Amino acid sequence: MKKSLILVIIVALVGLVVYNKVFIPKHTFSVVSATKGDVAVQVNGIGNVSSKETYNIGSIYGGKISNFTVNEGEFVKKGTLIATVDYVDLDNKIDELKSTIKKLHSDIESLKVDKQSAIVDFDYQEELFKKNEALFKKHAISQLDFKKFQTTKDVAKLKIASISSKIKSLYAQISQIQANIDGLNKRLKRYNIVADVSGYVMKKLVSNYQIIMPNQTLIQIVNPKDVWIATHIDTRISGKVKVGDSATIVLQSSNIKYTGKVVNINPINNSITYEREIDVKFDNLPIPFYLEEQASVNIGINTLKDVVKIPLRALSIYKKQQGVWILDSDKVIFKPINILAQTDENIATKDISINDTLVIPNPKNKPLSNGMKIYIKR
Repeated sequence: MKKSLILVIIVALVGLVVYNKVFIPKHTFSVVSATKGDVAVQVNGIGNVSSKETYNIGSIYGGKISNFTVNEGEFVKKGTLIATVDYVDLDNKIDELKSTIKKLHSDIESLKVDKQSAIVDFDYQEELFKKNEALFKKHAISQLDFKKFQTTKDVAKLKIASISSKIKSLYAQISQIQANIDGLNKRLKRYNIVADVSGYVMKKLVSNYQIIMPNQTLIQIVNPKDVWIATHIDTRISGKVKVGDSATIVLQSSNIKYTGKVVNINPINNSITYEREIDVKFDNLPIPFYLEEQASVNIGINTLKDVVKIPLRALSIYKKQQGVWILDSDKVIFKPINILAQTDENIATKDISINDTLVIPNPKNKPLSNGMKIYIKR
């Protein structure tokens, strides 16, 4: 009899322990209350870091690359020397043309001396002509002698004109050669490859001392002003998005939230995925950035004023319906709801009162069911 009594007591104690340590904890849940306030209506999408423009920096001439020291990820300013292409003997050609110009200037100076001498001779011949013209009118000399003086004067005048013509021709040659030098200098500058824009070097496509072909790209630059998130959003929910709407961006490589704005809406929908590309630009671009990195984007399209808010963690799925568990005395009742808006933390709905007590589901506890008795965690 004593043994039976002891056994009953042991079983009762074990049952009590199991009840207190297992049954009650499995049926004990946390609760929250609904609140009222403003909720931002958002449209969500997944996108990639992209750029509306990628600048290819290259050389229009072929040759061997030198002084090519830029690296991927490096920021370069507009006008920065990227590399130099071997221009062979271009400098020598320019020097030769400059020497030719120098010699032509020397020839011009000699001709100017000759011209001055010719002018002096012409003045003398003209004076002789005038004196003999007077004698001829007085019949003091013959017509033949007079003609000799006239011819000598005319020859002296033609000599001045001839020298002037030569000087003019040499100046024309100098102008033409100088134009060739200017052209070669411009060409020489093109062998020095500079950045057309400021930006980050995203790709380096050749190496130092490599032989390149004409019009070959050396590097690709992205201007930070051109960087955005190309977000793809279901067309059924993207219709209310407008350029200028505020957005929140979370990059795959971090949990940091960046702010941004919608800057472009692609007018053509994807006919296969039924998505629309919406481009969101960072307010402050994170540095460094990585093209094609995935990002999630939330775009605020509206704000619901003074609505009932419930924590997102109170949301459940029961019998394929979306809703919340409401505490009724010591039991739970499932109530389906329509979601007006959803944020990272809250849900807005018209189907819940702020007087309702909401039960938070816990996957470690027993699954909730209609009419199930629960204990409240105090």
